[in-house]
Order: sequence, then C-alpha cells, then structure tokens
Amino acid sequence: MEFGSIEREIFVEASPEVVFDVISRPEHVQEWWPDEAHYPAEPGGDGWVRFGDPETDGKRVRLTVADAVPHRLFSFRWTHEAGEVAAPDNSYLVVFELEPADGGTLLRMTETGFRERGWAEAKVAAEHADHTSGWDYFLARLPVYAAKVAS
Repeated sequence: MEFGSIEREIFVEASPEVVFDVISRPEHVQEWWPDEAHYPAEPGGDGWVRFGDPETDGKRVRLTVADAVPHRLFSFRWTHEAGEVAAPDNSYLVVFELEPADGGTLLRMTETGFRERGWAEAKVAAEHADHTSGWDYFLARLPVYAAKVAS
C-alpha cells in the first residue's frame, strides 16, 4: 500500500459558497472537525486546532493557511512545531477543492506530507492509518453540518 496521500471525494448538498465557509472559517470548522479552531482564514494565517481535552489525552496542533480562493479552494499545513515555519518536511498539507455539481458541491480533499517528514516506514504507515480513520470520521460529519448552515 502507498502511504503518500489520502484522497476523498464527497458530495455536499450546499452551494460552494456555503461549503467554502464550512471548510475555512474556524467557527464552522470546529463544528465538524476539531473541538476548537483558532486561525485567520487567509493565506499565511497562523493558528491552531485542538482535539480532545489537553488536560488528559487531547492535543493542540499548529495550523497555517496555505491558500484560500473563495468558493473554489482552501488549503492548510498542520502539525508543525511551535516556532517552525510550516514546510513540506515538517507538516501535512490538506487541500480542499470545490466544484459546483448537481445543485450542490463536489468536495475533493487530499492530505499529503507523510513521506516528506523523513520517518521510518512503520511511522509513516501508522500516521497514514491514523489520519485515514480520522478523515473518514470527520468528513462524514461535514455534509450534515453544511446542510444545517445552508438552511
């Protein structure tokens, strides 16, 4: 199996304008993905997302917006260490592409950066598996939330 990227495609019954807000604005993102999100939703915007309770087993990770083209594309790098600039060798790159389709939006998500970090094959496989199950869970929540926003 190749562990270089994760790719998903889902149909969302909402306009590209609504879907763009749902995947880019922190107040919407935290309704379907992390428990909390803080970042400016513009290229270069630096912030973080939090999963779970940091007092127990949760974690807060850095996020830097790479690109934001309203209603068409939103991308970010994440998991780089504090004090580091997000780069291919220290972070994952997530790209959301939006395309109008059948009265809604076709959303393509790609995450890369597993091999670029210089990890041993076992670590690459484990990280890829963790992110695959995470995206499968969280992306399933996105269309439900987007439909609520659209109504």
